[in-house]
Amino acid sequence: MTPEVVPLSADELLDALDELAELLIDTVLGGASIGFLAPLDRATAAAWWRAQIPAVRAGRLSVRVSRDGGRIMGTVGVLFADKPNARHRADIVKLMVHRDARGKGLGRTLLSAGERAAAESGVTLLLLDTETGSPAETLYRSAGWTAIGVVPGHAADPAGTLRPTTFFYKDLPAASVRD
Repeated sequence: MTPEVVPLSADELLDALDELAELLIDTVLGGASIGFLAPLDRATAAAWWRAQIPAVRAGRLSVRVSRDGGRIMGTVGVLFADKPNARHRADIVKLMVHRDARGKGLGRTLLSAGERAAAESGVTLLLLDTETGSPAETLYRSAGWTAIGVVPGHAADPAGTLRPTTFFYKDLPAASVRD
């Protein structure tokens, strides 16, 4: 059975702050290069999520989660462009899967949910980046994303070691462009 992925309102994100902070910490401890260094403390993780609330409230960021038994096991964000000439594009951001749920297809489910959310908002071009050689890179390639190129030493992994980053794009079916 495919897990349900649901959007969070700004208020729901605030209510889920502790769970989302725990997921972020677990993802970093699991070695995912998502912008944070290990060890990541709960206050820093919660503050990062709290800082996303205005963007969710403004409709600039869509955060979707998947739960198992009420516990958040994964999340994906769609960050919409805010420039008038870029309303057709968005970025997939912070695709995270708890280590307890890895290897079961949840990453692909979350990615598909993010793609659908973007398409439903009129987005026709998605972008993302990930650590070169990571399991996430394998997921994106297998999900039909096109690699644009690799930037050496672009971002540090959770241990602080600079790693290359692969940038991807994916065209989505045309719909009406967001207002």
